Amino acid sequence: MDHWQYLIVLGACLAITVPLEIFGAGVYRQPVRAIRAIAPVALVFIAWDAIAIAAHVWTYNPEYITGIELPGHIPIEEVLFFIVIPICGLLTYSAVNAMLDRIKQLRSRPMDEAGRP
Repeated sequence: MDHWQYLIVLGACLAITVPLEIFGAGVYRQPVRAIRAIAPVALVFIAWDAIAIAAHVWTYNPEYITGIELPGHIPIEEVLFFIVIPICGLLTYSAVNAMLDRIKQLRSRPMDEAGRP
């Protein structure tokens, strides 16, 4: 089970933030926009990881990863990290932004004589 820990954590991050899609502008409903936001940064960090691994600057504990590696000896979990965590961030940002907009709308409504919107 230890070999799956990194993937389990990434899955938990997605599971916790997926419901935020309901509140926000739709990260999953705008896949091209999400890819355009995530891909450039992910590619830079994946390259950075490959360089650091090749230079023996850091390694990954084989007890906590599946052992599936991409070119550059980058664990698949690390590549998924650079995709999953930004998606979770976008979902959170989008949901919070949508909720704040909704609060602003409610506050800007004129009140009736009883003080109700």
